[in-house]
Amino acid sequence: MSKQNTAQNDTRANADHADIAALPFEKALAELEDIVRQLEQGNVALADSIRIYERGEQLKAHCDALLKQAEARIEKINLGAGNAPAGTSAFDPDG
Repeated sequence: MSKQNTAQNDTRANADHADIAALPFEKALAELEDIVRQLEQGNVALADSIRIYERGEQLKAHCDALLKQAEARIEKINLGAGNAPAGTSAFDPDG
């Protein structure tokens, strides 16, 4: 594959993933779950598998970032005046 083809594919991939930044967490997670299901079933051509795997990686990163933002907001809410704990613990996603 030439450098020009690689650059074109990278540009196309970036355009394909540009919409991810606008997705709310729930939609991004649902799409990621759909991608995992498709890949687990194994009924996807190799080239398509690679393409949707790459999108899945982008969706995962987006979901991780949104979760970290939510965690930071919850911790901020739990802090009292002067950043002293207000009697609650840091956010624990596992309960």
